[in-house]
Amino acid sequence: MRYLVSASEMREYDRNTIERIGIPACVLMERAALAAVELIEKRCGGTGIASTVLVMAGTGNNGGDGLAAARILSERGYPVEVWTVGDRGKASAQWKQQMEILKNYPVECTDMPRQRAYGVLVDALFGLGLSRAVEGAYADALDRYNNLAGWRLALDLPSGIHTDSGEVLGRAARADATVTFGFCKRGLVLYPGCEYAGEVKVADIGISERGFFGRKPEMYAYDESLQELLPKRDGGGNKGTFGKVLMVAGSVNMAGAALLAARACYRAGAGMVKVITPPENRGILQQSVPEALLGTYEDLEAGMEWADVYAIGPGLGQGREAAESLRRLIRQGGKPLLLDADALNLLARDRQARVSLAAQGKEGRVIVLTPHVGELARLLGCSIAECKADLPAAGRTFAAALNAVVAAKDARTFTCAPGRDICVNLSGNSGMATAGSGDVLTGIIAALLAQGMEGFEAAAVGVYVHGKAGDEVTARLGAHACMAGDIARMAACIIREREAGCSGEWQ
Repeated sequence: MRYLVSASEMREYDRNTIERIGIPACVLMERAALAAVELIEKRCGGTGIASTVLVMAGTGNNGGDGLAAARILSERGYPVEVWTVGDRGKASAQWKQQMEILKNYPVECTDMPRQRAYGVLVDALFGLGLSRAVEGAYADALDRYNNLAGWRLALDLPSGIHTDSGEVLGRAARADATVTFGFCKRGLVLYPGCEYAGEVKVADIGISERGFFGRKPEMYAYDESLQELLPKRDGGGNKGTFGKVLMVAGSVNMAGAALLAARACYRAGAGMVKVITPPENRGILQQSVPEALLGTYEDLEAGMEWADVYAIGPGLGQGREAAESLRRLIRQGGKPLLLDADALNLLARDRQARVSLAAQGKEGRVIVLTPHVGELARLLGCSIAECKADLPAAGRTFAAALNAVVAAKDARTFTCAPGRDICVNLSGNSGMATAGSGDVLTGIIAALLAQGMEGFEAAAVGVYVHGKAGDEVTARLGAHACMAGDIARMAACIIREREAGCSGEWQ
């Protein structure tokens, strides 16, 4: 697990480390500076001499980190120039202390860069908690900084990026690498902040989980191998052991969605899959997924008795039979239920169905919903812009309303549930923004539910597997060529390897 902290959480952990554990602030600053210097020396080949290093330093503690790094670099033989931005009269106490020390070293302090190109550019302008648009002299400084040539290192996070959301606050410094201290900040992995941060390294400076004092971060991401996350297979099991999935999917001229979801479900380990779909799709599915059992809407009741898990939505359409199927799956109660795509659009129009689901969720039924931003906005009755502005909060709101698991999908997907921390998925790429990709995700999550995974973990791990498969496809074929069927095949490959990457043949 990789913790992703907000500005307020990080300030609390920093304060706990200083005041309750007893590590002095100056020690933390020195360690932060040393971590930055280590990356710079690695970049410069450890020669000790490089083209001039420019440190753009604000007058807060982030700037103090920059001043300390400038001193250490000077001691190691680097020519260093410090460009101070801001009112020195309002500087923090630690900044003033670092500047007094720096006066004893051969570091040139300026109010403006002296060159157009540097060996290394260090961004130490703003630290945590920037919450308003960058304006005036600071905006001018960021524009000037971005126009300088050189390898760029940001301290803690690129200046101008919102710590919690990754939003660009008017202007932002671009970095080739960011060294962040203690824990990874949310803005470094969320869009668009992650596109400004470059390669992110989390440096241990003495702020650790010991500083939580019972209040751990509310957001995390997986960084484990799949070996640690996927359900274990029973060597003595049979097809019934690994779960039976009822997949209500597809409509006339939309057989592909049902095909992709069923295939992905098998590839992710489900023992048996039965697809309820219009009779027009029978021939296509029998040829493409001969392993699947088939039925029409007339067979729904028998399929509900047979299955362990229900999944509904891919390519379903929003006609009368689709709406009635959703209502029947909800009325049945008890068994885990996964809703995606058109099932979500039908749910948005059916208040009574939402009330019924909420009651069942409160009683313990496993309910998983996988809306993209547009679908979630319809379910919440808000605009897409409002939903997108704070997708984790939107996901949490709807999860609480339905007592369900909600995987809120966008460039980053947030898995939310009442009483649970938010799991943000960091795998995946733009190549996965292709027709059918969500159908594959539905199949993967349904298979994990069928194999006995708890609802939240099935959704979060399913999203992680889906993204990992997409990353492997893009690495092999390129983002432009990625197709949903490729993701389903690659999911099988990485699950077989049970590691984060696939070293075997692509089946």
